[in-house]
Amino acid sequence: MAEEQKSEHGFVGETIIGDDVVASIAGLAAQEIDGVGSLGKSTVRRALSGAFADAAEKARAGVAVEVGKRECIVDLQMNVHYGYSIPNIINEVRKKVAARLLEFTGLIAKEINIRIVGIDIPQQKTQARVA
Repeated sequence: MAEEQKSEHGFVGETIIGDDVVASIAGLAAQEIDGVGSLGKSTVRRALSGAFADAAEKARAGVAVEVGKRECIVDLQMNVHYGYSIPNIINEVRKKVAARLLEFTGLIAKEINIRIVGIDIPQQKTQARVA
């Protein structure tokens, strides 16, 4: 996002917020919602590809953005945890992502498109057996 701004002291300049920054904010905001699993490829595909990334890359994984001067479009690919209502998760993710983008960048999320690519199934805890 590029915007010319005049500060209270009269300084003029352009502020640019990179697409990767906007994508990271959207990804982190989505993961704040209960029931959201990992972002990006399905769990199986991630395991097969051996994709190990740092925290910033993980936040952007599965997030594509188009950023304009005042608005943006966000495309999210995500997994959800088994047992959660997908329509409820999607609704909450859209609200959270839009709020965080507005709060942190001033951008209005014109569209937030969500594609559910997999289900994360929690590992069952094994109980110790007494023989």
